[in-house]
Amino acid sequence: MTFDRSIKIAPSILSADFADFGREIQAIEAHGADWVHVDVMDGHFVPNITFGPPAVAAFRSHVRTFMDVHLMIAPVDPYIDAFAEAGSDMITAHVEAGAHIHRTLQAIRAAGCKAGVALNPGTPAAAVENLLDLADMVLVMTVNPGFGGQKFIDMTAKISAIRAMIGDRPIHIQVDGGVTPETSPLVARAGADVLVAGSAVFKGGSVGDPAPYGANIRAIRAAAQAA
Repeated sequence: MTFDRSIKIAPSILSADFADFGREIQAIEAHGADWVHVDVMDGHFVPNITFGPPAVAAFRSHVRTFMDVHLMIAPVDPYIDAFAEAGSDMITAHVEAGAHIHRTLQAIRAAGCKAGVALNPGTPAAAVENLLDLADMVLVMTVNPGFGGQKFIDMTAKISAIRAMIGDRPIHIQVDGGVTPETSPLVARAGADVLVAGSAVFKGGSVGDPAPYGANIRAIRAAAQAA
């Protein structure tokens, strides 16, 4: 995938209909999703349990865009190959999930995937300063990870600091948590270009009536672009 800093909307399928993931993925892509964001949670690093490699492999057969797999698990390293083999395009690991994030990013790239590094709200921007040459994306959490539908935490100063660190390197800045048409301009103005949204994309629609998904995606994108 060619790198660019245009605004990309990555709906989180954690907010989709769990009984119909295939058609939900097809619906969001048909209605303007740029990436498909998969939240993997282990009930240990975060207080929720979601998907493992077999589920990600099942999603892969429906994804036509870019599958962005966010690992909220600890440890990470023993599972990298399984998530890569399941078809992940990007695998993102948390700085906080282990003592050797540098090694983790190396392992993700060695497995043939793009490598993302994520920061929880309480973790400073400086935590990624020595990792940027191994990262294809920095994910700034704007909620504490573990559940969908949480209220946005303002991390714009952190996003701006990371954007300054990145300079002209081809590294995306992703924001995840509480992204809506009201908050997307704040993070876009600060330097984010990949916006994860769950409930804000899926609200009001369904597989049988997916048009609201498109309206929601367009609203988030337009607000971010206007910033």
